Amino acid sequence: MTSPIKNQTNILEKLNIEKLNVMQEETQEAILSSPEIVLLSPTGTGKTLAFLLPIIAELDINCPEVQVLIVVPSRELAIQIEQVVREMGTGYKANAVYGGRAGSKDKTEIKHRPAILIGTPGRIADHLRRENFSSEFITTLVLDEFDKSLEIGFEVEMKEILALLPNIRKKILTSATQEVEIPKFVGLDNPTIIDYLDQGTSQLKVRTVLSSSPDKLETLTELLCHLGNQPGIIFCNFKDTIQEVSDFLNEKNIGHGCFYGGMEQKDRERALIKFRNGTHQLIVATDLAARGLDIPEIKFIIHFQLPQRAHEFTHRNGRTARMFNDGTAYVIKGKNENLPDFVENAEVEEMQPSPKPSPSIWETIYISGGRKDKISKGDIAGLFMKQGKLSSDQIGTIEIKTDCAFVGVQASEVNSLIKLVDNSRLKNKKVRVTAI
Repeated sequence: MTSPIKNQTNILEKLNIEKLNVMQEETQEAILSSPEIVLLSPTGTGKTLAFLLPIIAELDINCPEVQVLIVVPSRELAIQIEQVVREMGTGYKANAVYGGRAGSKDKTEIKHRPAILIGTPGRIADHLRRENFSSEFITTLVLDEFDKSLEIGFEVEMKEILALLPNIRKKILTSATQEVEIPKFVGLDNPTIIDYLDQGTSQLKVRTVLSSSPDKLETLTELLCHLGNQPGIIFCNFKDTIQEVSDFLNEKNIGHGCFYGGMEQKDRERALIKFRNGTHQLIVATDLAARGLDIPEIKFIIHFQLPQRAHEFTHRNGRTARMFNDGTAYVIKGKNENLPDFVENAEVEEMQPSPKPSPSIWETIYISGGRKDKISKGDIAGLFMKQGKLSSDQIGTIEIKTDCAFVGVQASEVNSLIKLVDNSRLKNKKVRVTAI
């Protein structure tokens, strides 16, 4: 299919994507031709790019105000979409606004208006209420993972947002589930439905692991040893359980990160950064990590505790076996624990005694300068190779944020690197370089 979008090949090259999948192509056509779209597709199938490409194609380059509003249920998803827009390299500005940071920081960032504003419902509604930007030119509204926003209690804010947008001509709703009915306040008349929900986890295997004790911690360790060095997520229902599991893994010297709603935003972001660059191959998380996060392809997920509902089980499992790759969901069954009906026909995993997963070869380096200092990935790689005496294969993933950057570096080289490059200049800024 020939794309109707100019420069799409260049954008895909910048994103290291060879071609769009069938869902993305169908969504692109629908958004360009229809005023109301409901996109239903599993986690990890590329919904973000599916709606961003046609939205950006229809932006008015001469408009100095916000033209597109993307409402998302979590800070992480807002940040992720902002990053994707930047990496597309179209020249259009995007900003993410969300709770958990000062509203004054938002106001400073959006003083020079972005064409695309992404945010959580509470923060977006607050900015619209205070008239911190004009709503007059906003013609496209995206409610991304709209069911999740409703599920976590944002219905009032979403109603308010729609009431404060007088000139919407295009509405796009996305979800990885069909559990929630589209609310009447969204005002859809005859939407085009794009449904790929039956095409996401066909390669998923579900296995049960039997534990001889109710607390399941020793069994978890045995399972992690059995699985070896592969990236995965351990799901728990409560932050107290996460703490218990994390303490136990620390005792066993098994590296991991944690991710749940009660953490400081900075710590949540760093946990994901360390997971993406391989410093940690495991994350212990609540359902907050079940969808809408930019994390690498993972080979397994473990239900240390099962969720209450079947669709939450499906969302967790959707973190693996993505985009038609294979993956396994393991359910640890405690002694005398009864499994719910939605764990059906799961074979029992036979585990062999195995050595503990080896420590990661990567460590994460923090740099106290970022995009606002005009620092690029090339600048950082150049400093680390020339002055830091690293080879290119000793430098891993580089992520640049607004005011800082994070780099995966071979763990054996970290101490010598910091001695050589800390307090160096990058562009015109003297930067601190530390391990985190």
